[in-house]
This record gives sequence, C-alpha cells and structure tokens, in this order.
Amino acid sequence: MTKIAMSAVWVALAAAAQAAPVTYQIDPAHTYPSFETDHFGGVSVWRGKFTKTSGSVVLDRDKGAGTVDITIDASSIETGNPKLDEHVKSPEMFDVAKYPTATYKGKLAGFKNGVPTQVDGEFTLHGVTHPLVLTIKTFKCATYPDKKEHCGADVAGTFSRADYGIAYGDKYGFNMEVKLAIQVEGVPAG
Repeated sequence: MTKIAMSAVWVALAAAAQAAPVTYQIDPAHTYPSFETDHFGGVSVWRGKFTKTSGSVVLDRDKGAGTVDITIDASSIETGNPKLDEHVKSPEMFDVAKYPTATYKGKLAGFKNGVPTQVDGEFTLHGVTHPLVLTIKTFKCATYPDKKEHCGADVAGTFSRADYGIAYGDKYGFNMEVKLAIQVEGVPAG
C-alpha cells in the first residue's frame, strides 16, 4: 500500500472515530435541577433545587441526534426551609419513601449548527409519567484545564404538578404550575 493510500485510510479512520456518538456522564457537582412554584395563589414564589442527580447524555453531532437519561434523588430537595423540605418529602406531596426518584428520558432534537435546542422526553414523578418537552436555552462544549471536553446546558420547562398526583395546595388556590430551570454539565464517560 502506498503512503498516500495509507494516509487516506488513517484520515478516514480518524474521521469515523470523531463522528461516533459520545456518552457524557452527568457531573453531580455541576448539575442542579431547580424549580419555581406558587405559594398561596400569588402571595409568593418558592424556589428550590435537587442536590443529587445522576445519568448520561449521548450526543451524535454529525447525525443531529442524542439521548438523555437522568435520575433525580427526590429526597435531595432543598428550598432553604428545612420544615418545608420535610413536608415536600412527606406522603402529602412527593412521598419519597414510596417514590424515591424522579426520572427524565428523552431525545435531543431541533439541532442548529450541531447544537440541540430541545429535548423531547418523558418525565416520571410520584410514580406518574407524562411527556415533557424541555427547551435548551444554551449549550456549549469546551476543553477544561483537566484536558477533557465538558459539555453544559441551561434547560427550561414547565409542567403541572397536579398531573403527577401532587395536588397539595390546590384547595388553597395554589397555581399547580412548576417552572424548571436546570443547569447541567457532563464529561465523556470512560
């Protein structure tokens, strides 16, 4: 085989390796699903976050495709009010003893210039699963000082907690809408 032919083979192999989908493990130190929810029909807005998240994102830039598989520890909720945190974990709301996790599984979609703009998926909370589209407001990959590529995104969505069997506060006039604001980062697996 000539040097030119051998070089062409190496270039083709390198291009094929770069085109393969990449799996990113969620970095729990940089990933926090946070939320906003109404308190007493507009008296105030409560905000909080979940501090324990795991999962992975598979990204195939060339094909404009990918998947998301996330698990949230429901007992890791923090609102800044320990008494409220315990109430949210109770059977009256999340019932974390019976439903210890919330999950989101979806497909990356709406690629523009190799970057996804939304996730079409299913969210499971309190043992109930419904479709949930998340909007990717920003998405970027960069090489960090650790010499690894890290990818991150700012993601948003909205759902009704009543749809998931969590209707506490409805009789007091609470708006059941929950706004999500999720910061997520991941590093290549392996």
